[in-house]
Amino acid sequence: MSTTALELTSDATMSTSTECVLPPVRGETGLSGADIAVVVVYFVAVIGIGIFAMCRAQRGTVTGYFLAGRSMFWLPVGASLFVSNIGSEHFIGLAGSGAAGGIGVGAWELNAILLLQLFGWVFIPVYMACGTTTMPEYLHKRFGRSRLRVYFAFLSLVLYIFTKCSVDLYTGGLFIQQSLKWDLYLSILILIIITGILTITGGLTAVIYTDTLQAFLMVGGGLVLMGKGFYDIGGFNALVRCYPKAIPKKLVLNETCGIPSPEAFRMLKDASDNDIPWAGFLLGQTPGSIWYWCTDQVIVQRALAAKSLSHAQGATLMAGLIKILPLFMMVMPGMISRVLYPDSVGCADPEECYKYCQSYAGCSNIAYPKLVLGIMPAGAAGLMMAVLIAALMSDLDSIFNSASTLFTIDIWKRFRKKASVRELMIVGRIFIAVMVGVAIAWVPVVKETQGGQVFLYIQEVTNYLAPPIAAVFLIAILWPRCNEQGAFWGLMAGLVTGVTRLILIFIWPAPGRCGEPDTRPAILKDFQYMYFAMLLFWLTTIVAIIVSLLTKPPPSDKLHRTTFWTRKAKSGEDNPTFYNLSATGTEELGVALDKGSSEPVLTDDKGSVDLTGSVFNIDESPAQNSQLSEGRYYNN
Repeated sequence: MSTTALELTSDATMSTSTECVLPPVRGETGLSGADIAVVVVYFVAVIGIGIFAMCRAQRGTVTGYFLAGRSMFWLPVGASLFVSNIGSEHFIGLAGSGAAGGIGVGAWELNAILLLQLFGWVFIPVYMACGTTTMPEYLHKRFGRSRLRVYFAFLSLVLYIFTKCSVDLYTGGLFIQQSLKWDLYLSILILIIITGILTITGGLTAVIYTDTLQAFLMVGGGLVLMGKGFYDIGGFNALVRCYPKAIPKKLVLNETCGIPSPEAFRMLKDASDNDIPWAGFLLGQTPGSIWYWCTDQVIVQRALAAKSLSHAQGATLMAGLIKILPLFMMVMPGMISRVLYPDSVGCADPEECYKYCQSYAGCSNIAYPKLVLGIMPAGAAGLMMAVLIAALMSDLDSIFNSASTLFTIDIWKRFRKKASVRELMIVGRIFIAVMVGVAIAWVPVVKETQGGQVFLYIQEVTNYLAPPIAAVFLIAILWPRCNEQGAFWGLMAGLVTGVTRLILIFIWPAPGRCGEPDTRPAILKDFQYMYFAMLLFWLTTIVAIIVSLLTKPPPSDKLHRTTFWTRKAKSGEDNPTFYNLSATGTEELGVALDKGSSEPVLTDDKGSVDLTGSVFNIDESPAQNSQLSEGRYYNN
């Protein structure tokens, strides 16, 4: 579609910027030899830490590989929680949305501070009390039947591949392509190889140790860039004055594209706003975000690696404190980049945008790499390159490890019930390779449909699938009367409604270029996705409650330590604790109403079995207990 462009004259430009005295800026110069040396040193350090973690990790057991042996203290767990969330899509996506619309996107970061504490004080105590390893496993313990467990595992893997892994690859590749002028897919391939080796060799222990290094690197490098950016433009007051005037020279006639919003420094907008309405955010986005912060395997797996509940809660406090920073070290630097580079970062004319970033929708996504390459001195730019690589690798290694956990424990073991520990390790690693291949194949789709703001694209797609999961987990933990039938049909109602909307937005996509008319049906154009997320959340909740009340209550053994109100329940004569010993050396622990009922669940908790007056200790190698044969033993 052709558009008519209007080019501002130099006099017009000067008349709008008399109050903004900006320093001269250089264009993209790429990375110098000193920058590349810094990147190489970083990679050597990360690989060295990975090898160290590989040597000391308990990789021969399921919890050793997937949960770091449940031995981590609060500092590395808190760092890993933060770094697992802050990927390259945050550096590029948050900065890009900040450049395009102001500080509003920072609302997600401040909202996360509260949700992390909800996670630490409501969800984690239940997860640890019932000894869960994965979120689908929790659903199985709470409700019994396997259909919820398999559904959740499958949906989580779909979300990982199409909204996390693919987007991370695209945004990380975009930065490297801008910095080194490499081919996009070559950059992606090299980073995947390094990240994959790190994850496959050391498991979660390696991931958490490298995340600790990368947390300090990301926070330090991000703060340095923020300080340099504010220094160059004259401080925060200069940003407030100059951002509204960061208008590109070439605009589209009769359109507001390229002109900064007058509400750029207002976080939550009017309830009718199409970007971040306050009512939609608080009532729709917040419940939807509970899925990520309280039930997503990537996040929960980090907390479950803590050595105790108090260490896990300390980690959520630490991560919440650090989450204050992205508004200042990602969103605002994106706004600074637009002030310094209005013609490229803030481009409006589709043809001009394509010239700068090979996208007709806009170039706000290049705000962060443009700022790094434009204002950082030699060596420091290499440090920031390492920061972005750290963000990409930390997010990818978290996804790889958590996705392989979900697949092996919640899907593979459904079909291979007698799979050995060695088989589970091999299958998990093969699945990582398959998932990476699918994600790379999906990158061109992400590249064409991101609509100019990667971060908001992720939120919209996720909000069509995640709110029903958040609703079911909240009900499961807070309302003991909810049963399996209620949870399942609530999820199905939410799934059908959300997938229908998702299909419709691909059939009638939003206009991708400035000047294109919006011909979408009113149900898509006027029904903002946050309000739709609110509909999904309450629809799922209401259906789950009604169906649960119309059917039988859940059996009492399914409520043992699986809700917030029963998390401290103790085993007694009526609920004996049982232990399973198998030839593979795994230990299984659970609670049954009577001898022979309830399915045991995998754990590594140590204990003892009282048999005819003799006590036998159980450790990670129960086969060493020669007096114990395979079978089930009760401690009552």
